[in-house]
Formats: sequence, structure tokens, C-alpha cells
Amino acid sequence: MGTEKVTASLIFAISVATIGSFQFGYNTGVINAPELIIRDFLNYTLEEKSEEVPSPMLLTTLWSLAVAIFSVGGMIGSFSVGLFVNRFGRRNSMLIVNILAIAGGCLMGFCKIASSVEMLILGRLIIGLFCGLCTGFVPMYIGEISPTALRGAFGTLNQLGIVVGILVAQIFGLEAILGSEELWPLLLGLTIIPAVLQSVALPFCPESPRFLLINRKEEESSRKILQQLWGTQDVNQEIQEMKEESIKMSQEKQVTVLELFRAPNYRQPIVISIMLQLSQQLSGINAVFYYSTGIFKDAGVQEPIYATIGAGVVNTIFTVVSLFLVEKAGRRTLHMAGLAGMAVCSILMTISLLMKDQYNWMSFVCIGAILIFVAFFEIGPGPIPWFIVAELFSQGPRPAAMAVAGCSNWTSNFLVGLLFPSAANALGAYVFIVFTVFLVIFLTFTFFKVPETRGRTFEDIARIFEGQGQDLSQSVKGAMEMNSIQPEKETTTNV
Repeated sequence: MGTEKVTASLIFAISVATIGSFQFGYNTGVINAPELIIRDFLNYTLEEKSEEVPSPMLLTTLWSLAVAIFSVGGMIGSFSVGLFVNRFGRRNSMLIVNILAIAGGCLMGFCKIASSVEMLILGRLIIGLFCGLCTGFVPMYIGEISPTALRGAFGTLNQLGIVVGILVAQIFGLEAILGSEELWPLLLGLTIIPAVLQSVALPFCPESPRFLLINRKEEESSRKILQQLWGTQDVNQEIQEMKEESIKMSQEKQVTVLELFRAPNYRQPIVISIMLQLSQQLSGINAVFYYSTGIFKDAGVQEPIYATIGAGVVNTIFTVVSLFLVEKAGRRTLHMAGLAGMAVCSILMTISLLMKDQYNWMSFVCIGAILIFVAFFEIGPGPIPWFIVAELFSQGPRPAAMAVAGCSNWTSNFLVGLLFPSAANALGAYVFIVFTVFLVIFLTFTFFKVPETRGRTFEDIARIFEGQGQDLSQSVKGAMEMNSIQPEKETTTNV
């Protein structure tokens, strides 16, 4: 294999793809800041239509629906990834679904003018559907166009897009910018702009070379795209690997979601994929971000919204740190370091929240614990689960695996958002002990079950699981062996 370069066309293609990740982050965080204003909108809109004051329970139910239906749309969208990518390709799928982003943005942006609660809720459902699809499309596309030696670093850019989206939503949600009574529909409808930008830019990006060769048998197109993206004429090794995978894929029946759990060689990697996604959502990170304003307020911070934005800045900085570490330290090591650090911070958060009334300085300990918790999340559990799924599977089962992993992520996200307020009311500060228990479980699982994929081709990784398929009881031994074997000598990559 030749000397690969980080070319302008590779950076452009990945940057355009991560607009989809930005959309996911933005629409996750955008609903939180204007909560009271949107509740008022629900109140007077329903009062005008029914000519009677709506009950507090009805308002709470409608608000909860407007928030939660985003995750319901995400579940449906993530599970539908395979329907698009196998039929239209990776790039074209990202292009097509921007129709959903524009439709959802218009519904939310014009709901106040139309005095329609239904438009707001339907818009949140549609934008959730779009974001669910993006959580499958973006990591898959980035993984398939990136050089093996930089696959992890570029995969981390997916998470960077998400956290930048959340941060932008938090900043734009300030009352002085767009979080006001007059401008909140514009805040929600702003998602149309990145959708239009991505729709304009995507036709200038190449299709995934793996999709073209393995799925469409277009070897010459695939070769030219690889040469353009990687800045080298010698891509014979990659082409040969894809041709072998294409032959193997043509000899197998199409891999369905059920087949992932039935076939021994797919069962272990799909269980690993699901557990890694659960480790991201059940770590407590969404509980911290969904309710961070309240947590900072309970900790005694006078302007909690700015502290929340500060956590968003930390989020972004440490995602960039992870980008530089992931190809040096490895996926498995960073994931375990992140989980262990978060477990310690969860205990610190519990102690500081319990003792802040006795000791004022405990408020600062709580804030510090939250910020360090966020930093550890972005070092491992934030970025790694998204792109490691694409690494664990070959071309045939990859779309189905991304659908299952994405759906498990969105489902656990939905359940945390639904159950955390009740758990917090019942347990108080002790609620973070529950997340500590989850973090320890996921840390143990990662140590014993998750292999290191740094520096390995897709085919190398798939071959190891196939070797273990005969006897799943050897999975621990196999994973440990894979971690002890050094990756093949990495190709030189010039920036």
C-alpha cells in the first residue's frame, strides 16, 4: 500500500458528512433552553382553541411528548438505516433525507404563526426521524472513506459534530440571542440552514468506494475515488481486500437483523456493539446535560445556564483531545479510561450534592466533578461506540448492525430521559450511584469482551470473529488474544 495523505477532498467529504452529526447535536440540545416559553405557547394556544384553561397535567404531558417524540423518531430512523444505504448508497442516502430536515424545520419554525401545537410535535417527530438516520449514515460513510491508519481519528469527528451542535444550540438558546418569546420558532427552524448547506455540498463528495466495489461491482470508480481521497496511486491492497469481501458477500445470503443474533460469527460483535451503545447512554451523560441547569442551580450557581454552556465547551475541547489520542492509545484503552473516570466523578457528584448545604465549597466540587465527568465521557464513551460498530462488521452485515446499534442507543436515550426525573425525585443525590453501578458493569464488560481494532482492516477484524464463531465460549480468550496482538504495521500517513 502506498503512502497515504490527508487530502483536501477527504477533509471536505468528511466535513460535509459531519453536518448530519451537527444536526443531531443541535436538535438534541435546542429544546431545553426555551422550555418555559414553549410551555406558555402550549398554554395560550390550547386556551384559544378550547376556550378554557388547560390543566397542568395536560401541559406537562404535551411538553413531555414534544421532547420525547424526538427520540421515538430517532428509534424509527436508526432502525431504517439499512433500507436506504443498500439501495441508494451512503452519500445519496444523506442527500435524500435532508428533505426530512427541511420539512421538520418548517413545521417547527411556523408552528407559532399557525398557532398549532400539532405542527410543533410533528416537526419534532420528523426531525428525530432524520437524526436517527444520520446516526447510522455518518459513521458508516466516514469509516468507509477513511484510511485504516486514521479511521479512529476521523470517526471521532462524528462525535465532534454532535457536541458542537449541542454547544451551538445552548448558545443560540440564550434569551439575548434566539431563546426569546418572539424568536424561539426561529431557534427550532434554524435546522433548515445546515440541511440546505449539506444538500448543496454533497453532490461534490464521492460515494463510498467500498459501496461502489462491493455492492455495485464498480471497481474502476472505486479505485479512482480511493486515489483521489488518499492522495496515492497505489491502492491495490485495499482494492484486493474489497474484491475478496465482495466475493464472500455474494456467496452469503443477505444479512438481516435476526441473522445478526442467530449466526455465531455475528452474535458476539453485535452484543459488543449494543453494550457499547448502552455504555454511552446509561453512563449518565444525558442526565447531566438534560438537567444540568437544575444541577448547577442545586449546587448554588447563580447563573446556571452559563455553567451549562461551560460544560458544553469542555465537551467540545475533550472531543478534540480524543481525536488525537484514539490512534495512539487505542479504542479499548480510551473507552475503559473514560468509564473509570466517570465512575469516580459520579461518586464525587453524589457526595458534593449531599454535603453542599453544610459546606458551601462543596458546590465548586460538584461543578468540578461535572466538568471532569464530561471530559472523561468525550475521551472514550462519547465518540468510540459510534464508529467502532462499523469496524466490527464487514460490508454485508454492517448496515443491519448499524441499525441495531443505533436503535439501542436511541431507545436507551429515550428511557433515560423518561425515567431520570422520577428517579431523581425518588433518590435525590443518590441517583448518580445508579449510574456508577452501570459504569462499573460496562468497564468490566469492556475489559473482558471488547477487542482492540486500532490499525486493523475491516476484513482482519471480521476474520477474528469468524474464527471464534465455532465456539462462543472462547470469546473472552479471543478478545484477549486480539488485544495482545500488535496491529499490522500502519501505513505512513502524511498531513
